[in-house]
Amino acid sequence: MTRVRVLTLNVQHDAGDPGRTARINAELRRLAPDIVVFPEVRYPDDTRDQLAELVDGVGLRTTHQAEILEHLPPDADVYGGSAIATRWPHRVLEVVDGRTPEGVYWYTLAASVELPGAGPVLLLTPTTFWKPDAEAWRERQMLELAALDARHRTRLPTIVAGDFNAVPESASIRFLSGLQSLEGRSAYYHDVWAVAGDGPGHTWTVDNPLGAAEIERLVGQPGVRYRIDYVFVGSGPGARVVGAAVVGEENPLSDHHGVLTDLVYSV
Repeated sequence: MTRVRVLTLNVQHDAGDPGRTARINAELRRLAPDIVVFPEVRYPDDTRDQLAELVDGVGLRTTHQAEILEHLPPDADVYGGSAIATRWPHRVLEVVDGRTPEGVYWYTLAASVELPGAGPVLLLTPTTFWKPDAEAWRERQMLELAALDARHRTRLPTIVAGDFNAVPESASIRFLSGLQSLEGRSAYYHDVWAVAGDGPGHTWTVDNPLGAAEIERLVGQPGVRYRIDYVFVGSGPGARVVGAAVVGEENPLSDHHGVLTDLVYSV
């Protein structure tokens, strides 16, 4: 059996307090994850490499989408980009361009991660369009994600992690959870929080002072407490969810809290 600790944490690029990156690094050292998905990491340039700062001393190999895209998106300085970090070797297999009709660029990365004693597992990391009224676009992205999984799936259940910008009741998340079809197609992944989480698992909430201003700007209503960041694992034998936790509730690291899970893979 191979135990794998997976974390997704939207780092909100370099907004706000310049000390946040160091605090995230300290939390990574404490948690010791094996696979990390980082939405919204600042693009590296001649002045700074935020991804390198995030994983300094943590023992993780990294890939930022900037390394594999042919062209720099025009909104790169606004949103940053997706990055992955793994304890074991990984390679990116495919990138799906998810730009919206408004010209906002989001990408889904597919990577193969070599698990010791178990073999390669597919890791998919989407960041979906953030606008509250863009669920139709998120549904399209989830259909693309399921097709991406079908193209590259290994014998081990696939890991899907990231910022989905959608609550569990939304069509896009219900589709991934096997609760409804989209355009005559269906999928089935285990939502690790639904399996092993305790409590509501909110990751974007007014209780987080770093997220409250963004919530006011985008939603404009009191009492917003949403679960919109997820780790999923594919169905079928070979992977068991043995724990799930929200990261950053006591000491917020970003406008999002992270989701941490422990998976056990068996050959």
